[in-house]
Amino acid sequence: MKIMANRLDRIYKLHANEYEDAAIRALRSAWYILGKEVTSFEDEFAKYNGANYSIGLANGLDAIKIAFSILGVGIGDEVIVQSNAYIACVMGITMNGATPIFVEPDEYHNIDADKIEAAITDKTKAIFPVHLYGQASDMEKITAIAKKYNLYVVEDCAQSHGAMQNGKMTGTFGEIGCFSFYPTKNLGAFGDAGAIITNDSKLAEDFKVYRNYGSEKRYYNKVVGTNSRLDEIQAALLKVNLKYLDATNEEREKLCKRYDKEITNERILLPKVKEGCTSVYHQYVIQTENRDGLIDYLNSKNIGSIVHYPIPPHLSEAYAYLGYKKGNFPIAEEYADTVLSLPLYNGMTDDEQSYVIDALNNYKG
Repeated sequence: MKIMANRLDRIYKLHANEYEDAAIRALRSAWYILGKEVTSFEDEFAKYNGANYSIGLANGLDAIKIAFSILGVGIGDEVIVQSNAYIACVMGITMNGATPIFVEPDEYHNIDADKIEAAITDKTKAIFPVHLYGQASDMEKITAIAKKYNLYVVEDCAQSHGAMQNGKMTGTFGEIGCFSFYPTKNLGAFGDAGAIITNDSKLAEDFKVYRNYGSEKRYYNKVVGTNSRLDEIQAALLKVNLKYLDATNEEREKLCKRYDKEITNERILLPKVKEGCTSVYHQYVIQTENRDGLIDYLNSKNIGSIVHYPIPPHLSEAYAYLGYKKGNFPIAEEYADTVLSLPLYNGMTDDEQSYVIDALNNYKG
């Protein structure tokens, strides 16, 4: 048996007729940029999250970059972000000229809210929590800190479509929630796509203008914007997936609860979910000391796996100019050396998962 780390064909086949009908509908409309499909998806996505507004964009990185730009976060400003975040999160900060200030993650792989205040300076402009692997961060504590110090909160929800803390959706705690709809996401497109949500009407209008060359009316440009528009076909396809998102997340949770129950190898540390928070299990991430050995073992069994992520941002060549060295953020570095994402995809069969579980339990290290 061969098990891939991820596969998208199963969910496509499940809803193939609806995807194809949606794509044909968009094609036949003869309106391919900022038309009815985008407006309809934006309305439905905002409603799903309990937000007032959603603005479709070209990708998740644009969502972050534009968010900080619109909030006026730039040169001389600092943004607090977790040290184990995906590097695109940091890029969205530095593309605006701002400086990332790293805070170590907690045992749930999200930013340790208890360490945020110590990182705040007179240059701090925003806190940028990343809901990693699908689990909601401790947003209630984070937003309380932000209010105390008059800071913006921008949330990275690229992996947390539908995750909540105490019944409130990720992306709705701060000023702006940033989403990626990369195909592997729980709510995935069939190419690059992204969006933001917000409850602020002024911010929503600013995003609409900025994404379209800074233009509110064609050829009349209010600001120097960019080209970052969710296209009609992707919006039509995303509406199909949004309709099934809760079921998609429930299936992933069921698969992960089985992993929780049946993986019993003491060499493998299983993920935990913080009380009051939910996870939509974008990834099922274990930890093990001899990660490379486990990868080789799984490969020998034709079982795929992925490391999310092997290099923390502060040690990336791209951010060498920040001057950090190995040992500056030991928790993020330990995670980078020990985390491993197990096979997880919608449509995974009982037999496929049994094969993975048996292999893991027979691993001797």
